[in-house]
Amino acid sequence: MLDVVELSRLQFALTALYHFLFVPLTLGLSFILVIMETLYVATGKEVYKDMTKFWGKLFGINFALGVTTGITMEFQFGTNWSYYSHYVGDIFGAPLAIEALLAFFLESTFVGLFFFGWDRLSKGKHLLATYCVAFGSNLSAMWILVANGWMQAPVGSDFNFETMRMEMTNFMDLWLNPVAQSKFLHTLSAGYVSGAFFVLGISSYYILKGRDTGFAKRSFSVASVFGTIAVFTVLIMGDESGYEIGQHQPMKLAAMEGEWHTEPAPASWNMIVVPNQAERRNDFALQIPYAAGIIVTRSIDKTFSGINDILTVNEQRVRQGMVAYELLEKLRAEKKAGGINENTKAQFDSVRGDLGYGLLLKRYTDKVVDATEAQIKQATLDTVPKVGPTFWAFRVMMAAGGLILILMVSAVVQNVRKRVGKSRLLLHALLWGLPLPWLAIESGWFLAEYGRQPWAIYDMLPVGVAASNLTPGVLWFSIGLICALYTIFLVVEMYLMFKYARLGPSALKTGRYYFEHSSK
Repeated sequence: MLDVVELSRLQFALTALYHFLFVPLTLGLSFILVIMETLYVATGKEVYKDMTKFWGKLFGINFALGVTTGITMEFQFGTNWSYYSHYVGDIFGAPLAIEALLAFFLESTFVGLFFFGWDRLSKGKHLLATYCVAFGSNLSAMWILVANGWMQAPVGSDFNFETMRMEMTNFMDLWLNPVAQSKFLHTLSAGYVSGAFFVLGISSYYILKGRDTGFAKRSFSVASVFGTIAVFTVLIMGDESGYEIGQHQPMKLAAMEGEWHTEPAPASWNMIVVPNQAERRNDFALQIPYAAGIIVTRSIDKTFSGINDILTVNEQRVRQGMVAYELLEKLRAEKKAGGINENTKAQFDSVRGDLGYGLLLKRYTDKVVDATEAQIKQATLDTVPKVGPTFWAFRVMMAAGGLILILMVSAVVQNVRKRVGKSRLLLHALLWGLPLPWLAIESGWFLAEYGRQPWAIYDMLPVGVAASNLTPGVLWFSIGLICALYTIFLVVEMYLMFKYARLGPSALKTGRYYFEHSSK
């Protein structure tokens, strides 16, 4: 039976996965609209204006539902993760506040001008509004991912034992956190790929049906070039993001690679494994020699640690965390008595980095300093995420990404050779492959968050300590309500998207049809 912490995790996971069905398309379509309207302003061709309006309509449907599903997530930090909010609110709240006050308001304001300003603004001013929508959506993503990146690799902050809270020490370190920035660029470029693939898939549908082919081929051309640039950016930033994981989250890296034991450099890459979590080994492994070592360490002579070796280190950190917890209690008692012993504070400072590992014992005992050997061993084992889901989420993301790369490059080759529409096989593949970007993105987010367990803040705050004191009944009710409402939102999104996609661009203006040789 799921406990309160697991139910809180499940609720947040479902909310986030639902919400992120809408976000990538908003990011991707926003810049595709910029490109299309820039072409309209530069060339004066009405077809580019109608392309901007048509794809903008689909963007607007997606944007509205994305905002609706996103608001709930922020409320959950207060309802389901109250101690988390107390513990890190001074840091985590800063980028979220900037996102709301700067990026979201910028995006939301200019969305109105984009839709209702066509007959009220000059070409240049309306184009500027479209740029503001795109930059607003990108800025919004950046600040949210800065907050998430800090959870993955907390920097620019320090623990204040007097307030029992994390406090910001350097905002620039928080903002320019390498983990956050690589995650931002990886997520952003994945959104661009989603938008481009969406346009390619629907354009392929029109070409296959022989409808609005001139419009569809121009949309196909824009999306194929933009998407190909984006898909290579995804690969580059994905590699960088993986490298940063190795630097800051070695346990997650070992789990996603299915590495139980440290291999001599350069390590083999596990293409397929059947992990045995109970015995901490793989029952089966299909390997590619040397590949993992070269990719992960970017060298042929460096090793990366396997799970069992990291567990040895983590057990020591749990024991050090018990010492840190005891010294913290002593410091608080000294402060209450009216004076802090500097020797006690110096001892605490030497082990404070392991306090989070001591808090892992809270799951098993309220008296952390008196934890038994069995409890210490179990808390240590808790630092290993479930290897099977983590490993396969990474492989699903890679497989979907590989198919996207093949299809996107094929599309741009067809475009460069001026043979768009000649390969019906490619058009069918692009149409039926529409879910691929979302499969890759959802798998990537699952990997990022599930692979971070058991930490709410990596190495600092376990999820078991971060959760609110709720009841399972309340959580089951809210989970059911969220799933019902978000499923309705998703059905509405799909209905409206299918409706306007089927109507096609010709429905935008009576009497205007885009045949293959149209030049308007």
